Amino acid sequence: MRDRPSGLHETIYRVVRTIPSGVVATYGQVATVVGCGPRLVGYAMASLPAGSDIPWQRVINSQGRISVRSDGMPDSCQRRLLVGEGVVFDARGKVDLNQFGWDGPDWALVHEAGLNPLPDTGQG
Repeated sequence: MRDRPSGLHETIYRVVRTIPSGVVATYGQVATVVGCGPRLVGYAMASLPAGSDIPWQRVINSQGRISVRSDGMPDSCQRRLLVGEGVVFDARGKVDLNQFGWDGPDWALVHEAGLNPLPDTGQG
């Protein structure tokens, strides 16, 4: 039996649920909003059980690429799910974060949950 996710993991999952279909966020963006490190966001995504309703596939690395798994291979399932949502990868396997990047969570959620807004970077 899996342990119940920590409060921080629950907050990460709540934020990831706000990323719309066809849009990607970086581990760093989610981390900024939650107030933790990007690696913790990665651990939270990796700890999700199979069949979870949390759209984990929408979180990618800051270079616009799918991060490699522990076995050193990219996650082809993640790419397939994102392509199915309309996200486009270039020939080098990168997503254009200016076109498909997340603008951050709704201000109401930021205020209600005590989260951090994303700085305006001109992406998304």
